[in-house]
Amino acid sequence: MVRFVIAYVALFIAMAGGAAAQTLLDRGSYLVNAVLVCHNCHTPRDKSGLIMEKRFSGGSQIWDTPAYTVKGSNISPDRDTGIGAWSDSEIRRAITDGVHRHGRPIAPQMPFVFYQIMTPRDLDAVVAYLRSVAPVRNEVQAPVYKAAMQIDPVPGATKPFTEEDIRDPVKRGFYLATMAHCMECHGRRPDRIQDYKNSWGKGGYVFVEPWGSVVTANITSHPKSGIGAWTDAEIRRALTHGVSRDGRAFKPPMARQEYFSRMTDADLDAIVAWIRTLPPLE
Repeated sequence: MVRFVIAYVALFIAMAGGAAAQTLLDRGSYLVNAVLVCHNCHTPRDKSGLIMEKRFSGGSQIWDTPAYTVKGSNISPDRDTGIGAWSDSEIRRAITDGVHRHGRPIAPQMPFVFYQIMTPRDLDAVVAYLRSVAPVRNEVQAPVYKAAMQIDPVPGATKPFTEEDIRDPVKRGFYLATMAHCMECHGRRPDRIQDYKNSWGKGGYVFVEPWGSVVTANITSHPKSGIGAWTDAEIRRALTHGVSRDGRAFKPPMARQEYFSRMTDADLDAIVAWIRTLPPLE
Protein backbone atom coordinates (compact mmCIF):
# COMPACT_ATOMS: atom_id res chain seq x y z
CA MET A 1 0.00 0.00 0.00
CA VAL A 2 2.83 2.40 0.90
CA ARG A 3 4.54 1.63 -2.41
CA PHE A 4 1.35 2.39 -4.31
CA VAL A 5 0.95 5.74 -2.52
CA ILE A 6 4.57 6.70 -3.22
CA ALA A 7 4.19 5.78 -6.90
CA TYR A 8 0.92 7.72 -7.11
CA VAL A 9 2.52 10.84 -5.58
CA ALA A 10 5.54 10.55 -7.89
CA LEU A 11 3.24 10.35 -10.90
CA PHE A 12 1.31 13.40 -9.67
CA ILE A 13 4.53 15.43 -9.30
CA ALA A 14 5.83 14.32 -12.72
CA MET A 15 2.62 15.37 -14.41
CA ALA A 16 2.43 18.74 -12.67
CA GLY A 17 6.05 19.57 -13.47
CA GLY A 18 5.78 18.49 -17.12
CA ALA A 19 2.67 20.55 -17.78
CA ALA A 20 4.18 23.67 -16.24
CA ALA A 21 7.33 23.44 -18.37
CA GLN A 22 5.52 23.35 -21.74
CA THR A 23 4.80 26.43 -23.80
CA LEU A 24 1.38 26.70 -25.45
CA LEU A 25 2.89 25.79 -28.83
CA ASP A 26 4.83 22.85 -27.40
CA ARG A 27 1.69 21.59 -25.70
CA GLY A 28 -0.30 21.87 -28.93
CA SER A 29 2.37 19.98 -30.86
CA TYR A 30 2.37 17.23 -28.26
CA LEU A 31 -1.39 16.85 -28.24
CA VAL A 32 -1.80 16.86 -32.02
CA ASN A 33 1.11 14.55 -32.76
CA ALA A 34 0.95 12.14 -29.81
CA VAL A 35 -2.61 12.06 -28.48
CA LEU A 36 -5.30 13.34 -30.85
CA VAL A 37 -3.92 11.39 -33.86
CA CYS A 38 -5.01 14.18 -36.25
CA HIS A 39 -2.63 12.93 -38.93
CA ASN A 40 -4.63 9.73 -39.20
CA CYS A 41 -7.41 11.48 -41.13
CA HIS A 42 -5.96 14.83 -42.19
CA THR A 43 -2.55 13.90 -43.65
CA PRO A 44 -2.26 11.96 -46.92
CA ARG A 45 -0.43 8.66 -47.10
CA ASP A 46 1.41 6.64 -49.66
CA LYS A 47 2.88 3.12 -49.42
CA SER A 48 5.67 4.45 -47.20
CA GLY A 49 3.35 6.09 -44.71
CA LEU A 50 2.41 9.68 -43.92
CA ILE A 51 3.47 12.31 -46.47
CA MET A 52 4.68 14.87 -43.95
CA GLU A 53 5.49 17.60 -46.46
CA LYS A 54 1.73 17.67 -47.10
CA ARG A 55 0.70 17.30 -43.47
CA PHE A 56 -2.81 18.34 -42.55
CA SER A 57 -3.68 19.08 -46.20
CA GLY A 58 -6.38 16.39 -46.29
CA GLY A 59 -6.29 12.64 -45.87
CA SER A 60 -6.33 9.87 -48.44
CA GLN A 61 -9.19 7.77 -47.08
CA ILE A 62 -12.86 8.31 -47.91
CA TRP A 63 -15.58 7.22 -45.48
CA ASP A 64 -18.81 6.28 -47.22
CA THR A 65 -21.64 5.51 -44.79
CA PRO A 66 -25.44 5.54 -45.07
CA ALA A 67 -25.42 8.98 -43.41
CA TYR A 68 -22.48 10.69 -45.12
CA THR A 69 -19.52 10.47 -47.48
CA VAL A 70 -16.51 12.40 -46.24
CA LYS A 71 -12.78 12.74 -46.59
CA GLY A 72 -10.36 14.16 -44.04
CA SER A 73 -10.38 17.91 -44.60
CA ASN A 74 -7.51 20.33 -45.11
CA ILE A 75 -6.73 21.75 -41.66
CA SER A 76 -3.50 23.45 -42.66
CA PRO A 77 -3.46 27.28 -42.40
CA ASP A 78 -3.92 27.76 -46.14
CA ARG A 79 -6.43 30.61 -46.43
CA ASP A 80 -8.23 29.32 -49.53
CA THR A 81 -8.42 25.55 -49.06
CA GLY A 82 -7.59 25.10 -45.37
CA ILE A 83 -8.51 26.88 -42.14
CA GLY A 84 -6.22 29.90 -42.46
CA ALA A 85 -9.17 32.27 -42.81
CA TRP A 86 -11.02 30.81 -39.83
CA SER A 87 -11.06 32.64 -36.50
CA ASP A 88 -9.75 30.93 -33.36
CA SER A 89 -13.29 30.60 -32.03
CA GLU A 90 -14.43 28.97 -35.29
CA ILE A 91 -11.63 26.42 -35.06
CA ARG A 92 -12.42 25.72 -31.41
CA ARG A 93 -16.11 25.25 -32.24
CA ALA A 94 -15.26 22.79 -35.03
CA ILE A 95 -13.02 20.77 -32.69
CA THR A 96 -15.43 20.49 -29.76
CA ASP A 97 -18.91 21.04 -31.25
CA GLY A 98 -18.56 19.58 -34.73
CA VAL A 99 -19.77 22.74 -36.46
CA HIS A 100 -18.16 24.06 -39.64
CA ARG A 101 -17.26 27.71 -40.04
CA HIS A 102 -20.33 28.16 -42.23
CA GLY A 103 -22.64 26.51 -39.72
CA ARG A 104 -23.09 23.07 -41.26
CA PRO A 105 -22.53 19.99 -39.11
CA ILE A 106 -19.27 18.07 -39.33
CA ALA A 107 -19.59 14.30 -39.67
CA PRO A 108 -18.74 12.35 -36.48
CA GLN A 109 -15.85 10.77 -38.34
CA MET A 110 -14.27 13.84 -36.78
CA PRO A 111 -14.47 12.68 -33.13
CA PHE A 112 -15.50 16.06 -31.72
CA VAL A 113 -17.55 14.49 -28.90
CA PHE A 114 -14.29 13.09 -27.54
CA TYR A 115 -12.69 16.53 -27.66
CA GLN A 116 -15.36 18.27 -25.56
CA ILE A 117 -13.36 17.21 -22.50
CA MET A 118 -10.36 19.37 -23.46
CA THR A 119 -9.29 22.03 -20.99
CA PRO A 120 -9.48 25.60 -22.34
CA ARG A 121 -5.68 25.80 -22.29
CA ASP A 122 -5.26 22.57 -24.25
CA LEU A 123 -7.85 23.68 -26.79
CA ASP A 124 -6.00 26.98 -27.23
CA ALA A 125 -2.75 25.04 -27.56
CA VAL A 126 -4.12 22.90 -30.40
CA VAL A 127 -5.36 26.00 -32.23
CA ALA A 128 -1.99 27.71 -31.77
CA TYR A 129 -0.15 24.70 -33.14
CA LEU A 130 -2.40 24.35 -36.19
CA ARG A 131 -1.75 28.03 -36.89
CA SER A 132 2.01 27.39 -36.82
CA VAL A 133 2.36 24.62 -39.42
CA ALA A 134 3.05 25.26 -43.09
CA PRO A 135 0.01 26.08 -45.23
CA VAL A 136 -0.63 23.57 -48.01
CA ARG A 137 -2.96 24.39 -50.85
CA ASN A 138 -5.17 21.39 -51.56
CA GLU A 139 -8.86 21.43 -52.41
CA VAL A 140 -10.55 18.46 -50.70
CA GLN A 141 -13.82 17.14 -52.06
CA ALA A 142 -16.83 18.52 -50.21
CA PRO A 143 -18.67 16.19 -47.80
CA VAL A 144 -22.02 14.74 -48.82
CA TYR A 145 -24.67 14.34 -46.13
CA LYS A 146 -27.46 11.84 -46.84
CA ALA A 147 -29.31 11.37 -43.56
CA ALA A 148 -29.47 12.55 -39.97
CA MET A 149 -26.32 11.71 -38.02
CA GLN A 150 -26.53 10.12 -34.58
CA ILE A 151 -24.23 11.76 -32.07
CA ASP A 152 -23.61 9.86 -28.83
CA PRO A 153 -22.16 11.91 -25.95
CA VAL A 154 -19.23 10.33 -24.12
CA PRO A 155 -20.02 9.64 -20.43
CA GLY A 156 -18.00 11.90 -18.16
CA ALA A 157 -16.63 13.92 -21.06
CA THR A 158 -19.37 16.36 -22.05
CA LYS A 159 -17.76 19.31 -20.26
CA PRO A 160 -14.19 20.63 -20.33
CA PHE A 161 -11.91 19.29 -17.64
CA THR A 162 -10.09 21.76 -15.42
CA GLU A 163 -6.36 21.95 -14.79
CA GLU A 164 -7.11 20.60 -11.32
CA ASP A 165 -8.89 17.57 -12.83
CA ILE A 166 -5.90 16.50 -14.89
CA ARG A 167 -3.54 16.62 -11.92
CA ASP A 168 -5.18 13.44 -10.64
CA PRO A 169 -3.46 10.47 -12.37
CA VAL A 170 -6.60 8.38 -13.00
CA LYS A 171 -8.63 11.37 -14.19
CA ARG A 172 -5.72 12.36 -16.38
CA GLY A 173 -5.65 8.87 -17.85
CA PHE A 174 -9.34 9.14 -18.69
CA TYR A 175 -8.72 12.60 -20.12
CA LEU A 176 -5.95 11.38 -22.42
CA ALA A 177 -7.74 8.19 -23.46
CA THR A 178 -10.84 10.22 -24.27
CA MET A 179 -8.92 12.68 -26.45
CA ALA A 180 -7.34 9.67 -28.15
CA HIS A 181 -10.98 8.53 -28.68
CA CYS A 182 -10.27 4.99 -27.47
CA MET A 183 -13.91 4.24 -26.73
CA GLU A 184 -14.92 5.18 -30.25
CA CYS A 185 -13.89 1.62 -31.09
CA HIS A 186 -13.69 -0.14 -27.74
CA GLY A 187 -17.15 1.05 -26.70
CA ARG A 188 -18.90 -0.07 -29.89
CA ARG A 189 -20.98 -3.25 -30.20
CA PRO A 190 -20.50 -5.78 -33.02
CA ASP A 191 -23.58 -4.28 -34.73
CA ARG A 192 -21.74 -0.93 -34.88
CA ILE A 193 -23.97 0.70 -32.27
CA GLN A 194 -22.10 2.91 -29.80
CA ASP A 195 -23.13 1.40 -26.46
CA TYR A 196 -21.15 3.03 -23.69
CA LYS A 197 -23.47 1.77 -20.95
CA ASN A 198 -23.03 -1.94 -21.69
CA SER A 199 -19.87 -2.08 -23.80
CA TRP A 200 -17.53 0.38 -22.07
CA GLY A 201 -14.19 -1.12 -23.06
CA LYS A 202 -15.66 -4.47 -24.09
CA GLY A 203 -14.94 -4.13 -27.81
CA GLY A 204 -16.18 -6.68 -30.30
CA TYR A 205 -16.83 -4.42 -33.27
CA VAL A 206 -15.40 -5.77 -36.54
CA PHE A 207 -13.58 -3.45 -38.92
CA VAL A 208 -13.50 -4.71 -42.50
CA GLU A 209 -10.69 -2.92 -44.30
CA PRO A 210 -8.48 -3.53 -47.36
CA TRP A 211 -5.89 -5.20 -45.11
CA GLY A 212 -8.45 -7.61 -43.64
CA SER A 213 -10.89 -7.87 -40.74
CA VAL A 214 -10.00 -6.56 -37.29
CA VAL A 215 -12.02 -7.12 -34.10
CA THR A 216 -11.69 -4.41 -31.46
CA ALA A 217 -10.25 -5.87 -28.29
CA ASN A 218 -11.72 -6.07 -24.82
CA ILE A 219 -9.61 -3.64 -22.74
CA THR A 220 -11.53 -4.04 -19.47
CA SER A 221 -10.01 -5.51 -16.34
CA HIS A 222 -11.52 -8.94 -16.99
CA PRO A 223 -8.65 -11.41 -16.40
CA LYS A 224 -9.51 -13.65 -19.36
CA SER A 225 -11.66 -11.75 -21.85
CA GLY A 226 -9.92 -8.43 -21.17
CA ILE A 227 -6.44 -7.30 -20.20
CA GLY A 228 -6.75 -7.69 -16.44
CA ALA A 229 -3.94 -10.24 -16.41
CA TRP A 230 -1.58 -8.05 -18.42
CA THR A 231 1.27 -6.27 -16.66
CA ASP A 232 1.61 -2.50 -16.80
CA ALA A 233 4.63 -2.97 -19.05
CA GLU A 234 2.63 -5.11 -21.47
CA ILE A 235 -0.11 -2.49 -21.71
CA ARG A 236 2.45 0.24 -22.30
CA ARG A 237 4.14 -1.84 -24.99
CA ALA A 238 0.79 -2.36 -26.70
CA LEU A 239 0.31 1.40 -26.85
CA THR A 240 3.82 2.42 -27.84
CA HIS A 241 4.91 -0.51 -30.00
CA GLY A 242 1.63 -1.85 -31.37
CA VAL A 243 2.33 -5.34 -30.03
CA SER A 244 -0.03 -7.65 -28.16
CA ARG A 245 0.89 -9.55 -25.04
CA ASP A 246 1.75 -12.62 -27.12
CA GLY A 247 3.93 -10.66 -29.54
CA ARG A 248 1.43 -10.26 -32.39
CA ALA A 249 1.57 -6.93 -34.19
CA PHE A 250 -1.64 -4.91 -34.15
CA LYS A 251 -3.38 -3.98 -37.38
CA PRO A 252 -5.01 -0.61 -38.05
CA PRO A 253 -6.87 1.15 -36.63
CA MET A 254 -5.13 0.16 -33.37
CA ALA A 255 -1.62 0.30 -34.85
CA ARG A 256 -1.09 3.81 -33.53
CA GLN A 257 2.38 3.43 -32.10
CA GLU A 258 3.62 6.16 -34.44
CA TYR A 259 1.61 8.53 -32.24
CA PHE A 260 1.42 6.95 -28.80
CA SER A 261 5.16 6.23 -28.69
CA ARG A 262 5.61 10.01 -28.39
CA MET A 263 3.67 10.19 -25.13
CA THR A 264 5.51 10.99 -21.94
CA ASP A 265 6.09 8.27 -19.37
CA ALA A 266 3.81 10.08 -16.93
CA ASP A 267 0.95 10.20 -19.44
CA LEU A 268 1.37 6.53 -20.36
CA ASP A 269 1.32 5.61 -16.67
CA ALA A 270 -1.85 7.68 -16.23
CA ILE A 271 -3.59 5.85 -19.08
CA VAL A 272 -2.60 2.49 -17.61
CA ALA A 273 -3.89 3.60 -14.19
CA TRP A 274 -7.23 4.55 -15.75
CA ILE A 275 -7.50 1.32 -17.76
CA ARG A 276 -7.07 -0.61 -14.51
CA THR A 277 -10.30 0.99 -13.24
CA LEU A 278 -12.49 -0.31 -16.10
CA PRO A 279 -15.04 -2.80 -14.71
CA PRO A 280 -14.51 -6.36 -16.00
CA LEU A 281 -16.79 -7.26 -18.89
CA GLU A 282 -16.83 -10.66 -20.52
